[in-house]
Amino acid sequence: MDFELRRAREKLDKEQRERKERAKLKLEKERKAKEEAKKQRDAIEAAQRSRRLDAIEAQLKAEQQMVESLLAGGGIVFCRILEAVRFQGSGDKIKLPPSCFTELSNQGAFDKGPMYFQLLVVHQGGSSAIKGGEKENNRTTHSGVLEFTADEGSVAIPPHVWSNLFPVDTPKSPLVEVRYVRLSKGTYAKLQPDGIGFSDLPNHKAILETSLRQHATLSQDDILTVKYGELTYRLRVLELKPSSSISVLETDIEVDIVNPGVESERTDQYVLKPLVFGTSDSGLVEEGNYLYYKFSIDENTWEKIVLDDAKIEVKIDAEANGGDTDLYVSKHPLIFPNWHQHEWSSHDVGSKTLILSSKDGNLGAGTYSLAVYGFKGTTKYQVSVHVQENSKHKVGQQAVHSSAMEVDNVECRNCKHFIPSRSIALHEAYCSRHNVVCPHVGCGIVLRIEEAKNHVHCDKCGQAFQLGEMEKHLKVFHEPLRCPCGVVLEKEDMYVGTGATPSFRLSPASNYVSVLWRHGSSWKLCHGRS
Repeated sequence: MDFELRRAREKLDKEQRERKERAKLKLEKERKAKEEAKKQRDAIEAAQRSRRLDAIEAQLKAEQQMVESLLAGGGIVFCRILEAVRFQGSGDKIKLPPSCFTELSNQGAFDKGPMYFQLLVVHQGGSSAIKGGEKENNRTTHSGVLEFTADEGSVAIPPHVWSNLFPVDTPKSPLVEVRYVRLSKGTYAKLQPDGIGFSDLPNHKAILETSLRQHATLSQDDILTVKYGELTYRLRVLELKPSSSISVLETDIEVDIVNPGVESERTDQYVLKPLVFGTSDSGLVEEGNYLYYKFSIDENTWEKIVLDDAKIEVKIDAEANGGDTDLYVSKHPLIFPNWHQHEWSSHDVGSKTLILSSKDGNLGAGTYSLAVYGFKGTTKYQVSVHVQENSKHKVGQQAVHSSAMEVDNVECRNCKHFIPSRSIALHEAYCSRHNVVCPHVGCGIVLRIEEAKNHVHCDKCGQAFQLGEMEKHLKVFHEPLRCPCGVVLEKEDMYVGTGATPSFRLSPASNYVSVLWRHGSSWKLCHGRS
């Protein structure tokens, strides 16, 4: 009996514990369900609040952008995201689609004068609004408009604007935000060339002014490309006033050009190294390259040259190491002479000298450029410019000497020189054994027999040279040249006036070279892009 009661009590206790455990689990489950429901309600409310805040922020941002656009555009709102495509043009004027013309015209933009646009690179992964560090890579510049003929959905961009928007890498299908803005007329600009040499250009500010005529705007940190003949210079815009972006149309701008920083100097740009009379400079020039110098003839020196009291000696001493150079000299404004643009030249093998005197019609007071060209191999040289004083002879001494030469002289049958009759027999015997006369028509130079084998004449022009100089002469003067019109002639057959080289007329405001070539007996004006 006790055993059964104990078993019944144990069973009852077990059932009670199980009921309590089930009740506890049920309560815990209900509590968790309530907590989860609360979390879901909180998340929904948070999402709704976030959406409301985003909507308010977007509305405020849109209103702010509208206000900014109204202020920037002077009451005109125009903003398009277009695909950027290249076109070969000069300056900073872009081409927009015809639909942009309609939109701008409807808002009266054409009545407000020249139109300017802000161009902003749009990152492909999102909108043009870049946050944090990405903003540094979001390039911005400004431009004018050339015409409204671009394809719908695209904007045609010239090289100047393209290089400022995409200075390094160009996306596969670049997108650009084009926004209409009003710009103040510029009053001041500070520019810095990325290499030395730009300030050596004659009237370099006038050249810069000519280049700016192709532009409508300037933006701070942009790179401005200036071309002068075959040369290209890059100038960074450091500072602008009255704002960081200005209009350059119909305004007077004060321009400061500062010296380039050492870290930004380019090594591929021609540089004029100054030379002073009486000093020399040494260098090393490689084949096919030019090294440039400049020197000046002042008024006092020019007066001496005009009076025939002095002359200018330009000299290159080159080491005999298998290399060779050419020498070219020009007067400014031609600042970088070369094989087809120069006024004086020397193609002698080895060391060479140019004498500039009052007999040279192009000589005068001013600045001159000197080019050392690496004709063959690598050559170590020393270049110098001197003012040589002309020696004065006494007329009486010269007259006595001349009259003495005319007394009892006989012509040598070998060398054709006049020799005193008392020694003619001895002279002719010696002369015939040791000397020979060059048989070339018009030459007649007397040479030592051992030297005669090195004395040769060009079969094409008849000029006399040492045997080692003939190869260079044929290459310099008789190698066929191609005229821009397609005619192929030797250099001697292709020239202007009395000069030995074609005359190139460079216009600082143009990328073209006008060349007046003479083909045989006829003249032809040819044009080639520089």
